[in-house]
Amino acid sequence: MKEQEWQTRTWVIIPAYNEARVVRSVVVELLHAGYQVIVVDDGSTDDTGRVLKDLSLVYVAHALNLGQGAALETGMEMARRLEADYVVHFDADGQHPLEQIPDLIAPLLRDEADICLGSRFLSRESRGAVPWRRRWTLQVGRCVNYLFTGHWMSDAHNGFRAMNRKALHRIRLRQRGRSHATEILSEIKRHQLRWREVAVQIAYTHYSQSKGTSWQDGLEIVSDLMLRRMKK
Repeated sequence: MKEQEWQTRTWVIIPAYNEARVVRSVVVELLHAGYQVIVVDDGSTDDTGRVLKDLSLVYVAHALNLGQGAALETGMEMARRLEADYVVHFDADGQHPLEQIPDLIAPLLRDEADICLGSRFLSRESRGAVPWRRRWTLQVGRCVNYLFTGHWMSDAHNGFRAMNRKALHRIRLRQRGRSHATEILSEIKRHQLRWREVAVQIAYTHYSQSKGTSWQDGLEIVSDLMLRRMKK
């Protein structure tokens, strides 16, 4: 498949909550690069929806803030209806470089994987860019992922990922909050999907770090996962 062909069949899903400050520039760059874009406005109370009105994209709004996992599932359901061949999960805060989307997609195009998970720890350069406090949190997240899914990943809760049509239609997110990242690993195991980690570099800014996962979020993630396991 030629580059232009896979790009036009690739939908980039962006969950957005109060991202009016940066989301327009993120979307414009993706559109100029030839990608299809789905923005799920997760109950924003700022101008997130207004700043996107004149852009050629699919815009879906939640009436209430349901959480990142719920926003991603809404975007994935829209991509299923649009018969997407590939989808990319992409943060609205500008920390994911669109230039690395081809790296995430490449193993899918070669039919070597069904889902590719971005990792900040597969190269010295990307590893060194991670703030030290975030590194500690992510290492704890790796252990949590292993305990709940049996997958020992090099990275934890990296929102930069890509999947093919098979994975898109198999994976269904029920965790509304940030624990969806661990749920995705459980879905990979349950459906026996082929997965691969791909080295990515995250662009940390003061803005993106202010919206990142905190230790309080980590406690919430573990709590959500434990409650789900108890309900089974």
